[in-house]
Amino acid sequence: MPLPIGNQEWPPPHITRELQLYEQWGAWYAGDPDQLARVYGAGQVHGIGLDPKGWDRPQRGVTGLLNRATRWFWGSPASAGQVRSTKLHVPLAGDIAATSADLLFAEPPTLKVPGKTSQKRLDKIMHEAAIYGALLEAAEIGSAYGGGYLRVGWDMEMYDHPVLSVLPPDSAIPEFRYGKLAAVTFWRVLAEEERHVWRHLERHEKGRVLHGLYLGTQDRLGKQIPLEEHPETEIFADRVDEDGGFDSFYEEGLLVSYIPNMRPHRLLRGTSLGRSDYQGVEHLMDALDEVWTSLMRDIRLGKGRVIVPDLFLENHGRGKGASWDPDQEIYSGLAMLPPPGATPNNMLTVSQFAIRVQEHVETGKALTAQILRGAGYSAQSFGEVDGSGKQMTATEVHSRERKSFSTRGRKTGYWNPTLRWLPDVLLSVDHRVFGTKVSAERGEVHWPDGVQPDPEALGRTLELLNRAQAVSLETKIRTLHSDWDDHQVREEMHRMRDELGLNVQDPDRLEDELIPAASGED
Repeated sequence: MPLPIGNQEWPPPHITRELQLYEQWGAWYAGDPDQLARVYGAGQVHGIGLDPKGWDRPQRGVTGLLNRATRWFWGSPASAGQVRSTKLHVPLAGDIAATSADLLFAEPPTLKVPGKTSQKRLDKIMHEAAIYGALLEAAEIGSAYGGGYLRVGWDMEMYDHPVLSVLPPDSAIPEFRYGKLAAVTFWRVLAEEERHVWRHLERHEKGRVLHGLYLGTQDRLGKQIPLEEHPETEIFADRVDEDGGFDSFYEEGLLVSYIPNMRPHRLLRGTSLGRSDYQGVEHLMDALDEVWTSLMRDIRLGKGRVIVPDLFLENHGRGKGASWDPDQEIYSGLAMLPPPGATPNNMLTVSQFAIRVQEHVETGKALTAQILRGAGYSAQSFGEVDGSGKQMTATEVHSRERKSFSTRGRKTGYWNPTLRWLPDVLLSVDHRVFGTKVSAERGEVHWPDGVQPDPEALGRTLELLNRAQAVSLETKIRTLHSDWDDHQVREEMHRMRDELGLNVQDPDRLEDELIPAASGED
């Protein structure tokens, strides 16, 4: 399909619901109170229609039209008479996205391709192009928005290797076939003028990439104009042909891959898009902010105040008001009679409200635990401890964080196709564009364990197995270094032979000689 033609509505109406969800999840992810208030309609007559239950539709009530906004803490307007907003936001949504990315890529997976030359070139690209950093970024974006896009490209003036970009889903129009991305159109706003909006559209199809520049309005795409008309797009003017595109140098598919965060999507049934980790817990995060706002309100109201009669105030003169100095020790006499039954102690009223810290903290902890459980994580993954102070083994950590690692295991299944696609497209572009002598093939993905084993416990286990002669040298090395390949294991076996002073000509006898030598036997 070519790029859009004509003055059509933009963004297209068929993705309105998706964009509304992205705006809602993006507000929680950003952690901006002003953005949350705007999304949930505080101070507006009607919200933007994000409520899946339809509460945003006006309803008849005691006060007339009742907006959905009043059902959300962030949708209610500020109280009359307040000089500043007193609402407090807890950035738990950002912590969820960051922790999700850390569980996946804090220890990055290993990508393997056949051939030493191709593997060496792939490792160099992964390092110089900061591929693992892009994967970590995409995982965080995907956790918040329900998915993300990875795009492979090149710029021969800037780099001598392919580059990888992360694109959020709220700037894309995807087209799926049987759950797989078949084509996608990205757009970005280049400039907004008084009446016009400049947009750049980039469409990816199998073997092709198309670029278009449009001049329209806020809600209309407008007409397509030459790429040379804007400095952001003129770099593509020399590449495109008469159809507005060029060869992607990857005939196997797209230069773009979509990674869903988790499926199925509970609000858009039948879609191939992923769901956000926030889906279903937005109202709980809203309640958590209300709890901490209430605690801060108690703190403000709990400040000690002294209420005094007007006659206790010091007059500063006509039009200058009066004030009360709580630190003054001696007061001048007052030409007045005290009221009946009055004593010096009850002429002043001291106001001191209780601060309900424990109640608020316990409520906040309960809501946080429910939010994390709904998002698919254990509280221990976010630093919540039992307070025992004991050192836990890797097995105990895995048991405590079982739900988090279960969620991690599900997400790795959605990442595997993209991680196998990535070496193929990187090396293909590297060969066709930069002329390197590499072969492009699908890679293998090796994920590390989510929890590093305790070295002391692992050493004791290997020592007991070695004494019982129940484990081979190769198995011991592979157990201690689970991320090593066959070549590294063989080199380690030979280094152990040299250090122990063994003269073994036959490599097959190496293991038989090392086991008794390592155990100290004759």
